[in-house]
Amino acid sequence: MEAVQGSFDELGRQLADVTFCVVDLETTGGSAAKGSKITEIGAVKVRGGEVLGEFQSLVNPDELIPAFITVLTGITDQMVVHAPRIAEVLPSFLEFARGTVLVAHNAPFDVGFLKHDARILGIPWPGFETLDTAVLARRVLSREEVPNCKLSTLAAAFSATTTPNHRALSDARATVDVLHALFERLGPLGVTTLEEVSTYTSKVKPEQRKKRHLADHLPEAPGVYLFRDARDSILYVGTSRNLRVRARSYFTKAETRTRMGEMVMLAQRIDAVVCATALEAQVRELRLIGKHRPPYNRRSKFPDRLTWLKLTREPWPRLSIVRTILDDDADYIGPFRGRPAAEAALTALHDSFRIRQCTPRLALRSRKSPCALAEMGHCLSPCDGSADAGEYAAEVERVRRAMIADPADLVTSIRQHMVDLARSERFEDAAVWRDRLTSFLRAVVRTQRLRELTSVDELVAAAPRPGGGWEVHVIRYGRLAAAGVLPRGVHPTAWVDELVASAETVVGGFGPIPAATAEETETLLRWLGSPGLRMVRGSWHVPLESAARHLTPFEDASSTWQELQRPG
Repeated sequence: MEAVQGSFDELGRQLADVTFCVVDLETTGGSAAKGSKITEIGAVKVRGGEVLGEFQSLVNPDELIPAFITVLTGITDQMVVHAPRIAEVLPSFLEFARGTVLVAHNAPFDVGFLKHDARILGIPWPGFETLDTAVLARRVLSREEVPNCKLSTLAAAFSATTTPNHRALSDARATVDVLHALFERLGPLGVTTLEEVSTYTSKVKPEQRKKRHLADHLPEAPGVYLFRDARDSILYVGTSRNLRVRARSYFTKAETRTRMGEMVMLAQRIDAVVCATALEAQVRELRLIGKHRPPYNRRSKFPDRLTWLKLTREPWPRLSIVRTILDDDADYIGPFRGRPAAEAALTALHDSFRIRQCTPRLALRSRKSPCALAEMGHCLSPCDGSADAGEYAAEVERVRRAMIADPADLVTSIRQHMVDLARSERFEDAAVWRDRLTSFLRAVVRTQRLRELTSVDELVAAAPRPGGGWEVHVIRYGRLAAAGVLPRGVHPTAWVDELVASAETVVGGFGPIPAATAEETETLLRWLGSPGLRMVRGSWHVPLESAARHLTPFEDASSTWQELQRPG
């Protein structure tokens, strides 16, 4: 019988023939090296789309489970007190997973805990091959398809049969559905073997290498590069301190992103915009992406899709979630990352202040029927004419102060509410209020930071240039108006005068971002924090009353919960 040599397409292990063990852990914290312990292991063994078996066990961590972990997972100390310890569970799991490819969503986390405990217990690690569905999703899916690659997001996007709920077996089942959905997406791309799944993003096709000449004409200077297709449409916009070197990297193994490989295959030309400084290049990149919205850029494509919280200016002011800042003398905070975050901040304000929540405009002397909120005392009831105008104005001023100055009263009120809930062991409810307050504080801090620049008509600053010299920028109302490098041997004052005279005319005057996008202004703020920066003309400063000091304790959920759990 003659041996038959397989073709290159037949090499490798077909995905349908590989046995995968999809595993998920619940733990007491985020790092095994820092003492966190496993509290639950769940796993599903699959091959060819068929479930071969499941494994699930709670694990006694021999320590108290932090309250915020109990809130997240629902696993309590009472549930694990009689559960087996990891020394009993780990060998059983390793036997269950023997001969499989381990799969996990954020595999370094789960596999890291398992390997750590195996090492502590003196159990030889079998040397599993691993596959990370989070990494795979980031390589396969675009930001237009999913906003992020969290397991819950992917499970919803792929209509998984199991909803992740931070319990090990449920999350493992959801990960199985996500894994199969990703394999279905890879099939049309010719990725059908385990080896191809593991390495396909690093392959450089000969056609891709041949296009390296597209970058030959680019200068070795800072700036923005634009990949264009045969119809002259912009495919991708990027920035670099060295345009030629960066653009050439797209045609080598240094570029491992699948989508970039697709983009390079479509590209027919690379244009460049040379910039005086790296900061100018960053700003121009943001503006070009926002204007052209290239299909292969993921971030900064929709600067107009922002959400703000507004305190209106009318006889009986109210709070409203809006998409646009107007020149209407109203007060705004934001932008929020999305409407849910804005709604969380809105709820925090409505719970703490008795301004109206109804949406119609009200006359100064209204005679409508009061709503349920008014009857319960949660609203001063301007709708039925019973509200005192002075008392309502004072309440509105408290809201305004919390939004644009110092939210201390709001923080105190909600913090006490959280403490009361935590002491009643209503941890989940307390976590909801923590998240609402955090959403509000982040928006206030962001607004105050933006106003640091958007309220300044002109600012000229200089920072040391890598390799010597000075980079000088003119900023007007939070927008970059001019950029340049101070030449050696010239009179600095005369040169700066010429730079300012050539700067873009910018009109400001209302709102935290009247002249630029929030992302551009925040980019400028980061540059203004550069080491060795010198103010040449103008000045800027942190607001006297900043909300930032209130936010820090709520950024770390674990420390917040530990504080709430303290007796008394």
